[in-house]
Amino acid sequence: MSKPTAKRTASLTLAATAVLTLAFVTSAAADGSAPKAAPAAATAAAPSVSGSPEGAFTRIADFYGAYIDAVYDGDGQTADRLRAFYLSEPLQAELRTWEETNHADGVLRAQNVPLEWKVTSTGNGMGKANATVTLTWGSDTTQVFVQADLATRKIVSVRG
Repeated sequence: MSKPTAKRTASLTLAATAVLTLAFVTSAAADGSAPKAAPAAATAAAPSVSGSPEGAFTRIADFYGAYIDAVYDGDGQTADRLRAFYLSEPLQAELRTWEETNHADGVLRAQNVPLEWKVTSTGNGMGKANATVTLTWGSDTTQVFVQADLATRKIVSVRG
C-alpha cells in the first residue's frame, strides 16, 4: 500500500473534522437548546499528575513514586540516590538504624514493595508539610506518616 500524499492526508483530516463538527451540531435539540452532555464515562479526563518543585508536599509524593519504582525495579543505586536527595541527613541515619533493627525498608516500613501508593496531604503546621502515604499490598493497606520541612523541602520524618 502506498503512502498517502500530503494533499490526500490534509483532505482526510478536513473530512474527519467536518464529520465530527456535523455530529456535534446535529446533536442539538430541534428547539435550538444546547446539546446534551455525553455520559460521564465517555468524557472522563485522562489521569494526570501535577506538582511544583517549590512545594514540600509535592516533594513527598515525588520521592515516594520514584523510590517505589526504583525498589520495584531492583535498582538499589537509584534508591540510594533518591534517599540522599530527598531525605534529610538525620532522617537517613535514623532510617539506617531502624532498618538494622527491623530487617525491613524504613521508607516503606516493610520487607516488600507495594503494588500501589497514594500520598495525601494532611496539612502544614510548625514549619512542616504533613502527609499520609497509603501503601497497597494486594488486598491490604498500610499507612506511613511523613513530614517535610517547608524551608528545605527535605523529608525529615517517616513514621508508621
